Amino acid sequence: MSNQYSPTGFSFLPVVVKNLLIINAIMFLADVVLARFGIDLSNILGLHFFMASDFHVHQLFTYMFMHGNFSHLFFNMFALWMFGNTLENIWGPKRFLLFYILCGIGAGLIQEGVQYIVYARELSQYQNVNMGGTIIPMGQYLNYLTTVGASGAIYGLLLAFGMMFPNSMIYLYFFMPIKAKWFVIGYAVIELLNGLGASGDHVAHFAHLGGMLVGLIIILIWKKKGRLY
Repeated sequence: MSNQYSPTGFSFLPVVVKNLLIINAIMFLADVVLARFGIDLSNILGLHFFMASDFHVHQLFTYMFMHGNFSHLFFNMFALWMFGNTLENIWGPKRFLLFYILCGIGAGLIQEGVQYIVYARELSQYQNVNMGGTIIPMGQYLNYLTTVGASGAIYGLLLAFGMMFPNSMIYLYFFMPIKAKWFVIGYAVIELLNGLGASGDHVAHFAHLGGMLVGLIIILIWKKKGRLY
């Protein structure tokens, strides 16, 4: 994907976007290296279900800097650079970072809520769970419900870009033009359908929607106060 919006005089790689790219890359490398020594950094810093024994509040922040594989990292960081450049240049580093972090935390909270609904409806009545033929206690199973990735925050950036520059052209796969507003709406619909469809793809679709929802709320508040641009 690429976008056509590049205002004259704007920084190609503003400070917060640059540092977020660096931090995420470092954390991914650290995860890979430490795994060779038997240390699962994604398990430590990833966001566990709040009823699990491995859950800690700080994970609502740290999970945003962990990624499941290289493609997960690459596409999130590409979108961060693609949409974050314009938004940070307009908002400034402090407001951009605040928006990014709040969208990420909000996405995590939404994901926790959805996981609780699933637990209450389907799992709470059981003491054990069958995982691939192995019976494990429910308490152990809950620790497997872990979320990682910056996608929630990234979807918040996507929502913000689409609202602020609805007619800016985005090129899917670098050659299919689509207006930003339709791009955002399309992604939201896809995430909703995938989330409701229980596709089993191990993607936190409701976390993505949560990031967009928090982003929408912040944008509307800033717009009402005249602080959007």
